[in-house]
Amino acid sequence: MTHEKNLNDLAPGTEGIILRIRNTSPIKKRLLEMGLIKGETIHKVKLAPLADPAEYIVKGYHVSLRREEARDVLLEP
Repeated sequence: MTHEKNLNDLAPGTEGIILRIRNTSPIKKRLLEMGLIKGETIHKVKLAPLADPAEYIVKGYHVSLRREEARDVLLEP
């Protein structure tokens, strides 16, 4: 089984392109409403002191996501 790359795999200061959000995510609708849609570039800005949550920029907006939320946002390989 191969590992699907997700937002947690990004290092601060790097970016990725959103592939999809897992269908099993309990907050899928909220993530889509926040602009995390297929094809969008997302930039990881920084981690909080205990590495949770992380700050991202998508569509010019700053978004904070917890690790369990970021795990459901899959990126292009």
